[in-house]
Amino acid sequence: MIVRFANSMRRRPDEGFIVVAVLWILGALAALASIYAIYVTNTALSLSVNDDRLQADALVTAGLELTAYRLSTQDVDARPTQGAFRFRMGRADVAVDFRSEAARIDLNLAPKELLAGLFAALGARYDAAESYADRIIGWRQKADVAGENNEAAAYRTAGLSYGPRQGPFPDVGELWLVLGLPPALVERALPFVTVFSGRADVDVLDAAPEVVAALPGMTPDRLYGILGQRGPGAANAQIVQGLLGSAQGASTQGGKAMRVTVHIAFDDGRRVSAETVILPLDDADEPFRVLLWHDDFDGPA
Repeated sequence: MIVRFANSMRRRPDEGFIVVAVLWILGALAALASIYAIYVTNTALSLSVNDDRLQADALVTAGLELTAYRLSTQDVDARPTQGAFRFRMGRADVAVDFRSEAARIDLNLAPKELLAGLFAALGARYDAAESYADRIIGWRQKADVAGENNEAAAYRTAGLSYGPRQGPFPDVGELWLVLGLPPALVERALPFVTVFSGRADVDVLDAAPEVVAALPGMTPDRLYGILGQRGPGAANAQIVQGLLGSAQGASTQGGKAMRVTVHIAFDDGRRVSAETVILPLDDADEPFRVLLWHDDFDGPA
C-alpha cells in the first residue's frame, strides 16, 4: 500500500513544463488585457478631446456670427467699434468681446515715430526705441535693387541664418525675428500691434493706454485728459479730438477689421478661450472673413 501511495505521488517529467507553459500563457493574456485596456482608455480620451474641439469650434463660430450680425444691422458709419455680450448654447456659457483692430499699431504701416513711441512707452530708452523702430522698418521695407542691401548685410554680420523679409509682416509673431529687439520687449509689445488694421494711425477712442502714450508729442497731462474723456457718443469723440490737437498718428475713427475674443465655460468645468480677427463683408456671399484664429487647443490664447 505504501508503494502504491508513493507511485501516486510521482509526477511525469513533462508535467512541470506544462505548468510553466500555462503560466506563460496566462501572463501573456494578462499583458494583452492591459494593453487593450490602455488602448480603450486612450481611444475614449481622444474621442473626448476631439468632441471638445468640435464643440469649441462650433461655439467660437457662433460667437463670430453673432458679432458679425450685430455689426451688419447698423449703418457702416454708426457701427460700434467695441462691445461685449454673452449667450448660452448647448452645455456651455459663452462670453464674447470685440474691439476694432484700428486700436492697435499696424506693423506694416505705422511711421517710425509711432513705433518708437510704443517701445518707449513700454520702458525702452528713447534712443534704443528709435533703433528698434528702424529695424522694424528695415524688415518690412523692400530693398533697393540698385543699391547695397545694408539691412540684409546687418543680419549676416550678426551671424543669423536668415535675413529680413523686406516685405509686409504676415503675422505679428514675426516680430520675434527682427534683429536687435529684446525678447522681453517683444513680448510686451505683442498685445498692442497688428497686421490687420491697414492704417498708419490708431483709433485713440478704443486703444489701450500704452498705445495712446505712444503717439508723437503725447504728454502725461494730455494722456490723462484723453483717457478720462473717452466714451460712447459723438460728443466725447469731439472732446478727445480737441485734446489731440495736431497729434500725428491719432484718429477717432474705428476700423473695419474686428478682434473678437471668445471665452467658453463648459458645464463640466472645462474652459476654452479663442482670439480671432474677422473682416465683416458687406453685400457679399459670406458675412465675414476670418483673418486670424487662435485658441487653447493650439496654445494659450
